[in-house]
Amino acid sequence: MGAMGRSEGAVAEAEALRKAILSGCRGRSARKTGPVGVRRSRDGDGGGRVEGRAVCVTGGVSYVGSALVDRLLDRGYAVRLLVETQEDWDKLRETETLWGGVSAVMADMTDMDSLCRAFDGCAGVFHTSSSLDPGGISGYSKHMAEIEVRAAERVIEACVRTESVRKCVFTSSLLACTWRQSDPRSRRVVDESCWSDEQLCRDKKLWYALGKTMAEKAAWEAAARGRRDLKLATVCPALVTGSGFHHRNITASIAYLKGAREMFAEGLLVTVDVEKLARAHVSIYEAMSSHACGRYICYDRVIERGEAEELERRLGIPSRILLSGETAAPCSPSSELSNQKLFRLMNSGRKCTFDVYSDLTWN
Repeated sequence: MGAMGRSEGAVAEAEALRKAILSGCRGRSARKTGPVGVRRSRDGDGGGRVEGRAVCVTGGVSYVGSALVDRLLDRGYAVRLLVETQEDWDKLRETETLWGGVSAVMADMTDMDSLCRAFDGCAGVFHTSSSLDPGGISGYSKHMAEIEVRAAERVIEACVRTESVRKCVFTSSLLACTWRQSDPRSRRVVDESCWSDEQLCRDKKLWYALGKTMAEKAAWEAAARGRRDLKLATVCPALVTGSGFHHRNITASIAYLKGAREMFAEGLLVTVDVEKLARAHVSIYEAMSSHACGRYICYDRVIERGEAEELERRLGIPSRILLSGETAAPCSPSSELSNQKLFRLMNSGRKCTFDVYSDLTWN
């Protein structure tokens, strides 16, 4: 399928993260800080109040995670990477990544105590981690969807339990919005109020879409159960592209593109540049202190025929989007995708006046 092995991909991700950190640290003066670049006041036997700008990023060595770390460093945050495997930990050490405002901690994404220790001292959490096939072939399975749901619940519950954490930005997927039964008689608008139909995803074996849908719902439900206020926002990105994505993000890309022919026909096959996605995450996080809330669809380009062919070629997935030898132009798309909510936030800071997900009845 043209996928690179886990070891090779991990090296590429760690090296890209190292370069991002080196670039982000240029021109910054060193200062004495705590273990993650923040000063913490002593408050009895723990749970210190955060006085600086410390955040934890899960999946920080991934394609999206490393771009996010770069953006956070540019904005002056101290970043703690949550590392899930010894292999990723070793790669970080080998590439001398852990300096310049970045630290790392190893944690089990399904263990509450482990996550609470990892989050302690951080004011915010960016949950970008995702379960993927380490062989890089199937990309995602039904079992991985179940793992991701459990991890989402644990992450949000740990955020609620950790005194220092006030905000969480959760990376979901546009696929959690788009897979719904369509009415050929009318043109539908897909926005943040839309949720993918879980049964439809099961029927079509769209495990990546199912996992992202279930995990995001689980996150909102866990936040609603929390015993203290946690500000939660979710980002629903399109297919993530950018420099080197077909090498560094190939497994997630292949998983995302299952059902791509139908998405393309409906006008819902869209992409977002990884740097723009990182900026969106940080902008949402910073605006959560005043008005940002709910879900945010994030995309910047609708895929056209020539781009679809190039995408298939670069990922090594012929006929995934277009039928072999297909030349006829597609019919007029039956769906319209809206990212106006994020556009308003990024450009004018207009207040959120809708989107309450903690009390949703899932359809």
